[in-house]
Amino acid sequence: MQKRLLIVDDENSIRRVLQALLTREGYAVDVAIDGAQAIARLGERQYHAVVTDLKMPNIGGLELLSWVRANDPGLPVIIITAHGTVDTAVEALKLGAADYVTKPFDQDELKHIISKALRAEELASQEWTPEEGRFDIIGVVPSMRRIFDLIEKVARSPTTVLITGESGTGKELVARALHAQSNRAGGPFIAVNCGAVPEHLFESELFGHEKGAFTGAVSARQGRFELADNGTLFLDEVGELPLDLQVKLLRVLQEQRFERVGGMKSVSVDVRVVAATNRNLKAMVADGTYRQDLYYRLNVIPIHIPPLRERAEDVPLLADHFLRRFNERLDRAITGMTDAALVTLGGWSWPGNIRELENLMERAVLLAEGDIIDAGDLHGIGDMDAPDAPLAGLDADPDETLEDLDLKQYVRVHTAKLERARILKALESVDFNVTRAARKLGISRKSLQTKMKDYGLREDPRAGRS
Repeated sequence: MQKRLLIVDDENSIRRVLQALLTREGYAVDVAIDGAQAIARLGERQYHAVVTDLKMPNIGGLELLSWVRANDPGLPVIIITAHGTVDTAVEALKLGAADYVTKPFDQDELKHIISKALRAEELASQEWTPEEGRFDIIGVVPSMRRIFDLIEKVARSPTTVLITGESGTGKELVARALHAQSNRAGGPFIAVNCGAVPEHLFESELFGHEKGAFTGAVSARQGRFELADNGTLFLDEVGELPLDLQVKLLRVLQEQRFERVGGMKSVSVDVRVVAATNRNLKAMVADGTYRQDLYYRLNVIPIHIPPLRERAEDVPLLADHFLRRFNERLDRAITGMTDAALVTLGGWSWPGNIRELENLMERAVLLAEGDIIDAGDLHGIGDMDAPDAPLAGLDADPDETLEDLDLKQYVRVHTAKLERARILKALESVDFNVTRAARKLGISRKSLQTKMKDYGLREDPRAGRS
């Protein structure tokens, strides 16, 4: 389903530029000349985000924001502000605005902010039953339940949290859950992708800058630490920070004080920092590419998210969730998945984790020939000749039938049989060397030993080699 945006600005030239820019990006775009007309538009049809100027006649941007928060609290509102009203824009963030951008705005920055706001709105709108997970996160396996318990225990603490896990496992979802369950939930949640910010701009992005601090700094600007005051700052991909910036981040974490670029005055903030990385920071400390003191400062409360290949029981739940989401977005009416399709999903190793499953389900919903997804509709699940691909020729017909088991139990039986076969194949390929088999499967040696015990493979006379 095409995303629809509402642009609100009393300047005709701004409205026309934004409408043309965002239409080229694939959005459906409507416009309004002030807050009053915007409220009328919002009463007529559904929008996915509002981009509004602050200073307008009749009803201005802040009044429009208040109306949206009261009448459609899940709708993201992005503020466009002139240089002289940045403080008002920051106040708007505290009142619930998704983000802000200053005039004259950078087109790429605006597109990124809108995309991020739409993604956050999508995540917030996800609904799952308590049996499927908690905190808007799907997960029924024991490792995920332990994460839910840990979120509940530490959310209200100001202590720094380090979330680790492979790309696509849902680290930002956990960070948002920590914020939502904390006593800072009414404050801002500000996210920074440390790997996406150019190194020469990173200090300004984090700490802000004063007017004239460098070429192009035509006005003072608050950084992400200031914007996150009394809220949560999420530092994603924190392993990408160069050493000189690691020193500056450590100082701020220790003192909760900093200076803007080009400034002399110290700024104090009250920010809870949640960091995330897909890299092994401990190994980086050992080879000298990451500061040990910063690692210990970030890693006060560690939360590790397991890869999807270790969450077999969650795969059908996630697939069903994505099916419902893409039915709505793509205007399809897919009613479900065949047993063969579910077995195929259960047998894949998911190197791209949940993000890979999400992309696959979008493709399957879009391209499915009938009203139910079959194994043949799972185009692009991977190179079927690769070692990690679903095992061709494996008998997918278990002793139990759908008459004997409910769907979740049925999928669990299929998945377990496929996983056991895949583990056995990996062990046989390395002459039952557990360490090499674990490396081949992409899991820890301890995890493999546990699975071997669960599947009765440790009794095999060939097992047990290190």
